[in-house]
Amino acid sequence: MDLGELRDEVAAGRIDTVLLAVADMQGRLQGKRLSARYFLEEVAEHAAEGCSYLLAVDVDMNTVDGYAMSSWDRGYGDFVMRPDLSTLRRVPWQEGTAMLMADLVWEDGTDVAASPRQILRGQLARLAERGWLACAGTELEFVVYNDTYEEAWRRGYRDLTPANLYNVDYSLLGTARVEPLLRRIRLGMEGAGMYVESAKGECNLGQHEIAFRFAEALTSCDNHSVYKNGAKEIAAQEGMSITFMAKPNQREGNSCHIHLSLRTPGGEPVMAGDGPHGLSETGRRFIAGQLACLRELTLLHAPNVNSYKRYVPGSFAPTAVKWGVDNRTCAMRLVGHGPSLRIENRVPGGDVNPYLAVAAMVAAGLYGIENGLELEEAFTGNAYASDAGTVPHTLRDALELWEGSEVARETFGEDVVAHYANNARVELAAFDAAVTDWELTRGFERM
Repeated sequence: MDLGELRDEVAAGRIDTVLLAVADMQGRLQGKRLSARYFLEEVAEHAAEGCSYLLAVDVDMNTVDGYAMSSWDRGYGDFVMRPDLSTLRRVPWQEGTAMLMADLVWEDGTDVAASPRQILRGQLARLAERGWLACAGTELEFVVYNDTYEEAWRRGYRDLTPANLYNVDYSLLGTARVEPLLRRIRLGMEGAGMYVESAKGECNLGQHEIAFRFAEALTSCDNHSVYKNGAKEIAAQEGMSITFMAKPNQREGNSCHIHLSLRTPGGEPVMAGDGPHGLSETGRRFIAGQLACLRELTLLHAPNVNSYKRYVPGSFAPTAVKWGVDNRTCAMRLVGHGPSLRIENRVPGGDVNPYLAVAAMVAAGLYGIENGLELEEAFTGNAYASDAGTVPHTLRDALELWEGSEVARETFGEDVVAHYANNARVELAAFDAAVTDWELTRGFERM
């Protein structure tokens, strides 16, 4: 939808609300519901403001210490939410509603360095200097429950009823049980301007995935965030709930495999060539950079304590920092041929912030290219059983690697490194202070 079409829809009374959204540190949509008239008369041209604490709070929206850009000492002032009119779209699952994303800048027009969308823009600008653009696709898995979000909260998220009671991976019969919800989500996202490819069952009980066609990286990340938020809203409207958390139970976790390729503005592939496995020299170095930087940048792929529970041998979540050709046991999997050749990063889970993860992949690939890294031989066989280095085992390990990373500092800057390190420390402090069900079961009577 363009601005002229929005004006027509508002004049006809078909749209009365515009959502102005920003992506926070967790990749969640935050923002304002604006009257359509106010948006057209004021915000479309002059922007809006929001409290800078949106990038300086924990998951529960509690103010926390340690952020240089926003604090009690700085008065928790505003930043500017500058509408990106190219992202304007309908929201079919909300009556009379349109929405668009905003970029975050300060009053003087400079970017808010810690904003995930601005971090990704920075890395895409580095590609543009070389005459390249990144295409990306994200594959989000989720688990569906026949309980509302309110029921799940009141039960402490225990004893919930999954929408499927057995493994429905690729099962047409099993997915038919949940098709009314999946269809509403698919059609809703099509109406919001996305290109839906497919839906399929997955391994965990009630687990499913809806896949979307790749697009330019920033567009894919915007679509990812809108879809994730919208799918939850649609599930709630149906009296159900879905979770994208990385490891909601002891069975298979929710992954978010990220596919990435490089192209010229004319659509010519950059990573494909006449080398081994159909790779160009640039493609080989781009993948070599992924391997060289993966451990140091894992914090941007796995941002939460729970993220690391996925990394179990034989779980289809990777442990080995290896690459392979169509090998799902490796952290990096090469797929496709010719123009469709791309790298699939299997490290992120459903809780990933897509802007940060794609920014990390672009940064790692450019590191490999700029330093002329040579790509090791593709791994064949079971990478879980290899002696390769592994992804960090815990958020604490990933934080240490992130803070010690020269690549992160040179690529993203000291402010961004410190900002997301603080976010990890806040999460770890909350986890360390929590008394878990595991501790109660182990110790209530027997200790």
